[in-house]
Amino acid sequence: MVFSQMPYERVSYDEFSKAWQQLAQASQSAASAKEQLEIHMKLSELMMRYQTMRSLAYIRHTLNTEDSFYSDEQDFYDENDPLFIQLLMDYYKNLTASPFRKELEEALSPLVFEKIELQLKGFDERIIPFMQEEGKLVTAYGKLMASAQFEFDGKTLNLPQLAYYMEHPDREIRRAAYKKRTEFFMEHASELDELYDKLVKVRTRMAKELGMDNYVTLGYILMERNDYDKEKVARFRSQVKEYLVPLASKLHEYRRKFLGLDRLSFIDEPVFFKEGNPAPTGTPEQIFEHGRTMYKELSDETHEFFEFMLKGELFDVLSKKGKSGGGYCDFLPLYKAPFIFANFNGTSGDIDVLTHECGHAFQAYLTRDMKIYEQRIIGMETAEIHSMSMEFFTAPWMHLFFGEKTDRYLYMHLASALVFIPYGCMVDEFQHIIYEHPDLTPDERKKVWRELEGQYKPHLNYEDDPFFGKGGTWQRQSHIYERPFYYIDYCLAQTCALQFKIKMKENFKEAWKDYLTLCRRGGTLKFTELIREAGLKSPFEEGCIKDMVKGMEELLESCLSELKQDTVK
Repeated sequence: MVFSQMPYERVSYDEFSKAWQQLAQASQSAASAKEQLEIHMKLSELMMRYQTMRSLAYIRHTLNTEDSFYSDEQDFYDENDPLFIQLLMDYYKNLTASPFRKELEEALSPLVFEKIELQLKGFDERIIPFMQEEGKLVTAYGKLMASAQFEFDGKTLNLPQLAYYMEHPDREIRRAAYKKRTEFFMEHASELDELYDKLVKVRTRMAKELGMDNYVTLGYILMERNDYDKEKVARFRSQVKEYLVPLASKLHEYRRKFLGLDRLSFIDEPVFFKEGNPAPTGTPEQIFEHGRTMYKELSDETHEFFEFMLKGELFDVLSKKGKSGGGYCDFLPLYKAPFIFANFNGTSGDIDVLTHECGHAFQAYLTRDMKIYEQRIIGMETAEIHSMSMEFFTAPWMHLFFGEKTDRYLYMHLASALVFIPYGCMVDEFQHIIYEHPDLTPDERKKVWRELEGQYKPHLNYEDDPFFGKGGTWQRQSHIYERPFYYIDYCLAQTCALQFKIKMKENFKEAWKDYLTLCRRGGTLKFTELIREAGLKSPFEEGCIKDMVKGMEELLESCLSELKQDTVK
């Protein structure tokens, strides 16, 4: 069924609750593990229907935030999602206490029960009102970002469309585009501060209600981190500061030379070459035809997957008025179908999205028939390995999109991946500080951000920008508002993806085989176990970043040597 024809119907809480509780009660009185397992599968089907309708509402709302019907539906799920979660948690409590638990663990796996017990730690019906408030605040932030409109170059643009001009090779056009963005954020500065202040406080109240010192502990539970803690993450960030920040600084210095500047400014952050970044050629339709060729040649599995996505109209990638910014991949369990949302703007980011989000979707496609629903659920740090690694595995086909500028794109993409990790770690450390000190004022939060920028991005120069230069850059990062503590997952995953990059240079086929193994395992193992099985080193392991940086320096030298001589001065 194509996406546009997938029927949507709001899931009535009363009807769902009645059907759910009948099955849950039958589970409690089950006479055997076999009977209880059969009921568990029926409950999973109910939950999959709920999640499919919830995702349909979310996708269609983000496709057009001005559509009042789906805006109301999104409001409904913001309000009622915690009630559905409570039904699931109440059932899980009884399941963990089952007299047949040993047999159930053999059928579902001990890890499923470990994940369930972790979820139970992060939920109590007392925090439902706080969860409801949090959902409304997150939606309000999304709507605010989607409402941005800019009169520029004789056009009316939204934020993703303005980003095209923020990468323009003409520095004065870049400066003007950045100024437009600053004006929007200045206009909404108080609203942004107020939304985040409320989010920090409501999340802190949730944690306190559950007997925790602060939201950091709850945040890790909600991210379902079951084999590493904040201390391990802090050690990872320390490795990044010691070994990767110096390499990132060197890459920024290369960029300064490529651009022919005396000093880099924040308006130069997205630009790598004086003539401008390599941009994909062709229309969106042509880009997808190239994508079809790429995925057909990469493997039988990716060929089958991409054809499924095209036939199901499971892409929406054109930027338009009222559409939310960013990109994401969602999954519709009833239809066993991923969905990819993006905002093409004519930059190389269009291809990054095509490969990144297809990495998510490909993994979901490979595991769509897993019988145990909970085993399909993966941690975000694992999910991002699938997506970021796909960006590298598709590198041999980038000539389809960039032609004679392919070498420039490949260098830019690799350099971007490396300089991203310090930024991502900065986002993570910022959130740890904020939630450990929830009473900081908006100005104090911005001071924290500026201090961290000095550690992770010492080259940065804001040219006295009145918003971003005052420590407001984090307020454009939606994850900080919407998904606390998610961002470090990108850094952990990028570290693993870069290891795949090194492996594929040595033996592409073997690296791809390991990648398929990782994807097909879904959530059947913990994060560090999954990456070990894929032949990767844990990012938490001492020396991981040091070794990865050494391998990257060799790859970067190779990339630089392949660039045209007139590029490198």
